[in-house]
Amino acid sequence: MADKETSALLRLGLPIVVGQLGIIILSIADTMMVGRYGTGELAAASFVNNMFNLVIVAATGFSYGITPVVGNRFGKGDREGIGGTLKNALASNIALAAMFSAVMAILYLNLHRLGQPEELLPLMRPYFLVLLVSLVFVMAFNAFKQFSDGITDTVTPMFILLGGNLFNILGNWLLIYGKAGFPEMGLLGAGVATLVSRLLMVVCFGAIFMLSKRYAIYRKGFSSSRINRGEFGELTLLGSPVALQMGMETASFSLSTIMVGWLGTTALAAHQIMITVGQFGFMIYYGMAAAVAVRASAFCGQDNWAGVRKTVGSGLGIILAFALAVSVIMLLLRKSLGCLFTDNAEVVAAVAALVIPFALYQLGDGLQSNYANALRGISDVKMLTVYAAIAYFLISLPAGWLFGFVLDWGLTGIWCAFPLGLTSAGLLYMGRFYRTLRRKTRGQH
Repeated sequence: MADKETSALLRLGLPIVVGQLGIIILSIADTMMVGRYGTGELAAASFVNNMFNLVIVAATGFSYGITPVVGNRFGKGDREGIGGTLKNALASNIALAAMFSAVMAILYLNLHRLGQPEELLPLMRPYFLVLLVSLVFVMAFNAFKQFSDGITDTVTPMFILLGGNLFNILGNWLLIYGKAGFPEMGLLGAGVATLVSRLLMVVCFGAIFMLSKRYAIYRKGFSSSRINRGEFGELTLLGSPVALQMGMETASFSLSTIMVGWLGTTALAAHQIMITVGQFGFMIYYGMAAAVAVRASAFCGQDNWAGVRKTVGSGLGIILAFALAVSVIMLLLRKSLGCLFTDNAEVVAAVAALVIPFALYQLGDGLQSNYANALRGISDVKMLTVYAAIAYFLISLPAGWLFGFVLDWGLTGIWCAFPLGLTSAGLLYMGRFYRTLRRKTRGQH
């Protein structure tokens, strides 16, 4: 059974991983193209991207509240009900996009107060505004994707993601450098390419949903249902703790970027490179963990807690194997990694030093990914926020300041805090999952 479960998870999860890797390829290409254009542009992109990553990851976490609802209904065979869930999911995600956009607009108005290098502000501001406009498209796409993953169709969003990312890379080449008659826009060009690609992905997914025969039964439920307070509230209650949990995790990186900015442009550039590379592992782990959530939610809908346990155990084995492989590969490449992004020798050396704490936190990242999604799959998300606050705000961020500035370890010291935060989170989530599982299992007997 364990082998069958591993195979089922891989079939479901690998398309999600491939789609996630497409995002990483885009992020790496973005960083390489901007880095080759100029170190100042790379540093400006580092700060702005990290601020938006905080919001985008939280938004993605919010959309993850869709999966247990869809998966539960899918396990019960309620296809039309799933169509109604999608309508409410789109409404709740777009409402949150408006709120996040307002928050980011306030941040934009205060960029000059955050202690960043003065010469980078003219590069940051226009890039920031373009990414701000694209937020609503990110969240609409998230709703479609989680609906599709929840009905075990992980292939459609994979192809849409890959197509959108290829379009974005082409747009970068045309607009950053001014190729094929397009204007040379530098960092702003990367932002415009991102905005257009995000819009096109939503349009494409919407068209497939409205025209595909496969989605006909879901479309019927979508058309006949109304946005209602009950399901809107359920999705919000499930999504909000996951959004906060993932947002706090990302905050341990994104808010650390403010501390990194105090160390100067070189540190910011190195930090951006490693954040970009670091997403490689995170996206793999969360791709497989998303499959764990989908299968766990389906088993939960059938009241099959033995199936939930086997799914989560198999998922952990797969994810930790990926984490070990990522750590080994990055350690082998650490001295040459920075050269892929910049010719600046100081930045390359700083990147090499950061690979060691990066490798140390991979197992913790895999652990927290698996068990956070296990809890999401069984709709036990209330304590995620508390545990994330402990791991990231009480452990990781203070440790980064202590190591980086009190002990004077600089940029490497800030990164040494990440293994502590991620591993602490993983252990807390794991404990919660097995306590809940024991309680549910006792209820069956």
